Amino acid sequence: MYPKLMIGSRAPDFRLQTPWDDEAGFYDAVDNCPAVLIFLRYYGCPVCRMEMAKIKQEIVLVSQKGVRVFVVLQSAPETIAALIKKDDFPFTIICDPQGKVFQRYGVETGGLIKYLHPAGLIAAIKAIRHGFRHGKFEGKETQLPAAFAMTAGKIVTYAHYGENIGDIPSLAAMTNSL
Repeated sequence: MYPKLMIGSRAPDFRLQTPWDDEAGFYDAVDNCPAVLIFLRYYGCPVCRMEMAKIKQEIVLVSQKGVRVFVVLQSAPETIAALIKKDDFPFTIICDPQGKVFQRYGVETGGLIKYLHPAGLIAAIKAIRHGFRHGKFEGKETQLPAAFAMTAGKIVTYAHYGENIGDIPSLAAMTNSL
């Protein structure tokens, strides 16, 4: 496991895999723009699907600033491609079924206690009440979320490591540092 990223550190580059495009470098995909990189669990997770819907609603505010948004999931590219279309979300979905990008950014699993944390359970109930049903299980079930904002020069200006599965900051909070 790599160490956690700190504000002021350089965001690591990596090869990104999407369900629809050829593999590319993260730095190339960011293309000298400020960026937000959000780590969620997997597409079948109701909390993660609710967060992706929330990001979709909030993205207008950050795209006006030229910020590129990326969401990393433990889902396999073929799983995502079978469930949604490329233009269903106005951000890039990165597939990391082996968890290499999660490790590179120091995003840990939480273990059973953090997985069953009351705030995470409340987030799961809220997601289900909003109609987000559980889908296919993928990756590590106890994986925690994380979020990073970075300048066009790939310098981290915001770093958040979630304490439970529902500990995901708003897109506005992530981009206030840019």
